[in-house]
Amino acid sequence: MEKACNSHRQPFLLLHLLPLPALANPAASPSQIISRFQQYLQINTTQPSPDYQTSTQFILSQAGSLSLESRAIEFVKNKPVVLLKWPGSDPFLPSVLLNSHTDVVSFEHSKWIHPPLGGYVDRRGDIFGRGSQDMKCVGMQYLEAIRRLKASGFRPKRSLYLSFVPDEEIGGNDGAKKLAYSDVFKDMNVEIVLDEGLPSLNENYRLFYAEKAPWWLVIKSNGAPGHGAKLYDNSAMENLFKSIESITRFRASQFDLLKSGLKSEGEVISVNMAFLKAGTPSPTGFVMNLQPSEAEAGFDIRVPPTADIESFEKRIAEEWAPASRNMTFEFKQKVTPHDDLGRPLVTATDSSNPWWILMEEAIKKANGKIGKPEIFSGATDARYFRQLGLPAIGFSPMANTPYLLHDHNEFLNKAEYLRGIEVYESIIKAYTSYIPPGRDGVSRDEL
Repeated sequence: MEKACNSHRQPFLLLHLLPLPALANPAASPSQIISRFQQYLQINTTQPSPDYQTSTQFILSQAGSLSLESRAIEFVKNKPVVLLKWPGSDPFLPSVLLNSHTDVVSFEHSKWIHPPLGGYVDRRGDIFGRGSQDMKCVGMQYLEAIRRLKASGFRPKRSLYLSFVPDEEIGGNDGAKKLAYSDVFKDMNVEIVLDEGLPSLNENYRLFYAEKAPWWLVIKSNGAPGHGAKLYDNSAMENLFKSIESITRFRASQFDLLKSGLKSEGEVISVNMAFLKAGTPSPTGFVMNLQPSEAEAGFDIRVPPTADIESFEKRIAEEWAPASRNMTFEFKQKVTPHDDLGRPLVTATDSSNPWWILMEEAIKKANGKIGKPEIFSGATDARYFRQLGLPAIGFSPMANTPYLLHDHNEFLNKAEYLRGIEVYESIIKAYTSYIPPGRDGVSRDEL
């Protein structure tokens, strides 16, 4: 049993610990590599009822085949965090963490041309399956890259950890967040974290140094009920639609910045209506000759760390949901894009951050090309590690690939998947070999 967490951390249960004998040759053929990816895609880890037991056993079996140390920890009952470790030769060097999540979003089965949990490979080599892009591909690519490195005889100087966490698709509170704030994570002595990225339509890989924070806003409007034939001021519906019109104008202004190329998707505040609720139900639908006394609408807002938070909050309170119009608002979720000192949660992309430079060099060494550093348009588990002050980089090696995260017919081409393994092999080798200049007289140039 691991030691208990402190007062603001939950205790956990140690489920599994497997030090295993080394294998003579862990290398694999392309068909074996694709087969393992298909097996992972076929495990139903769809929210809201993911089969974490089966996915955990699968990951642990992969760890066994690679002689990696492994354990599954339940910070929250029935939501295992699987940790794998490839020990480094220098225990005094901080470690590297490669994070991925095991859960996937739901799907409309009838809208897919191939079964969403089948891992089907078509004639073009496209591998279909929920999670093929988000992000079972990355978790398996980590493992396959380690398999290649072990087959080559490579031995890391820094310890390498892999974390397979639950519940990222519903906020990560019972997964990556619990891990990040645990004594287990402290003992891992992590210095750099890699997490998921997004596909690129062109040949350039996308690297992410920050991400937007989700603000899920619900605006409510109240007013006196009235006859459906009467026109009068300050009805609940009228006031709500004034707010919707204001929000729509703001959304259009942000969209114009994006369309014009003045800002990227990660730099604008995105606003999308998620629901609209009003009316008085009747046995045949809704009462048509009664103006409702209340109405509400929900909005999915994503705020970049570069935004003026104070000004935006003022806009919501004074323009979108003013009390003077009998309106109130609440956040179902409001994640800060800043740290405790009010600084943007970003990872440096210049020479002050050797991990960013190493990442660029490793990708180029694997004959990959890199686009401009970006802010991730959605939310990922990387934010929990950035909140601890750690550099965290979002990256999924998917070039020349359509964006199909959470979409119908999600797929990743076989050739792109295999190429991504080579890229991770280069990254892992660079990261786990890195020794800061001046330490023990070894410089980066000598590696």
